[in-house]
Amino acid sequence: MQTFFLVFVMMIVVFAAMGIGYIVQRKSISGSCGGLGAMGIEKACDCDNPCDERKAHLAKQQRQEKIKEWQKNQIS
Repeated sequence: MQTFFLVFVMMIVVFAAMGIGYIVQRKSISGSCGGLGAMGIEKACDCDNPCDERKAHLAKQQRQEKIKEWQKNQIS
């Protein structure tokens, strides 16, 4: 039981250190190889034919961009 508590406390210390490091640096966690950007993939979903959920998300994003553009060009 003593070993369990020792490991538990060590894990809590590691998670706390990671949390403090994230708060201080404000940098997202990334792998050592650079992630998908290093392989030339711009986004996580790089499909030729995206699924319906992705299509809906892209359509919503385009509508929001059009609204922002319209509001920017609107005469007050």
